[in-house]
Amino acid sequence: MSETDYTSPRVAGVETDPEQTIAFQGAHGAYSDMACRVVFPAFTTLPCPSFEDTFAAVRDGLARYAMIPIDNSSAGRVADIHHLLPDSGLHIVGEHFQPVNHNLLGAPGATLEGIRKVHSHIQALSQCRQYLRDRGLEPVVHADTAGAAAEVAERGDPAEAAIASRLAAETYGLEFLANDIEDLEHNTTRFLIMAHEPIDPDPEQGRIVTSLVFRVRSVPAALYKALGGFATNGVNITKLESYILDSRFTVAQFYADVEGHPDNRLVRLALEELGFFSREVKILGVYPASPFRQDAEAG
Repeated sequence: MSETDYTSPRVAGVETDPEQTIAFQGAHGAYSDMACRVVFPAFTTLPCPSFEDTFAAVRDGLARYAMIPIDNSSAGRVADIHHLLPDSGLHIVGEHFQPVNHNLLGAPGATLEGIRKVHSHIQALSQCRQYLRDRGLEPVVHADTAGAAAEVAERGDPAEAAIASRLAAETYGLEFLANDIEDLEHNTTRFLIMAHEPIDPDPEQGRIVTSLVFRVRSVPAALYKALGGFATNGVNITKLESYILDSRFTVAQFYADVEGHPDNRLVRLALEELGFFSREVKILGVYPASPFRQDAEAG
């Protein structure tokens, strides 16, 4: 789906139905805003200043869902997300893979030759690193891409530009100086859709993903033993990442996505073995796999 498939920006101040609202981190025009509009085109999108505020919007009943970016195909995982998910009080109920095409946007009258500084989120700057380096452009980090676009529009400096979406250009009245400037083709961000209550999808209706976090026991080869059940039971782990929990770098927690429903016998056996060698296992969500996964495998 292209960036032109999104609805027009919502009008601030209009009272909306929380059951028809989805929250995201950033300002209107952010890529998260775009993802919301693709998956829930009839919903109002609610911008939030931080991921914690985005989670709180759902917990407090201001929104039905939250759209949370978790990682990108070229820049890796989104900082802080793995630390925040387990204590968010929400459950993963879906996933969405959003193609990301970055644009260099300037104030009216700006030219590509006159740009010296480029504002954007650290992830977007990272995804366009080679483009910026080749042209000697100075990156300036912002909290989100749309906020960077809004500031460039407000400043009106012809020497400054923003890396942001087509939606951001339309929202803040910026001009396109260059399109598709990401360093890698097929640049894609994976989003998690989160809600206050979990769902229990029917495995007979399609592929299922189970997301979880766990901490292994402090014994030799604990991780090898903990994951052994997935191998012996033929359960595919599609994602496994670790991150440090304490300041002494002695306690690691792991985030994993596995194929299958916990009620499936083989998945259940694998999770039982994982639990035996772990201090804690917490399921974050059981949800339908995005069609993107099958399309990617077919391609």
